Amino acid sequence: MLYRTTRVVASAMARAVYRPRIEGLELLPASGPLLIASNHLSFVDSVVIPLAVPRRVRFMAKAEYFEGPGVKGRISRQVFTSLGALPVRRGTGRDAIAALEAGLGVLKDGDAYGVYPEGTRSRDGRLYRGRTGIGHLALASGAPVVPVALFGTERIQPVGTRMPRISPIRIRFGAPMDFSTGYDHLKPGKARREVTDTIMDAIHALSGQERADTYNEPATG
Repeated sequence: MLYRTTRVVASAMARAVYRPRIEGLELLPASGPLLIASNHLSFVDSVVIPLAVPRRVRFMAKAEYFEGPGVKGRISRQVFTSLGALPVRRGTGRDAIAALEAGLGVLKDGDAYGVYPEGTRSRDGRLYRGRTGIGHLALASGAPVVPVALFGTERIQPVGTRMPRISPIRIRFGAPMDFSTGYDHLKPGKARREVTDTIMDAIHALSGQERADTYNEPATG
């Protein structure tokens, strides 16, 4: 109930203020497990996609967003909790496994799960190589994968700014991709890599971003 109420109110406000251009929304399955694989340009991407999609979409969010002190911490915790975000810690192999298990749990429950295959947001606008967690989730769950391209979200809240800005955004959804069969003849690592690369090709076809043949590493310092 909290999610539905928050989504209806926030979505109406966001559409009125930002007037986003949304394409291909009719391609999303209305029910059943679903992976949404998007490029990643901004912190606000995990708010934009759930507000654009009619059904509930769950994302991983840094545990720090749920643990901050004071008024700002309470607001952050309330926002991410109401959007159905799942807290996750980063930095170790155990954390990565926990995140994958949590994602599979969402899909097992028949819900939609949003993933950024690049791992972290692009600071230069290029589309980086996908990490194979998305391939693991697609193969292990059999859920269809919908590629997504976001445009302009990096201008809403650029890195280092505190308050969001009003700027036009665009969201393009692609057709669902089926990876439930056809990969049994490959070794698991090879299958995950092939599926991941196919998904990244689909995101690129939607976004038109320049591609980087490397992994995107989190900013340090």
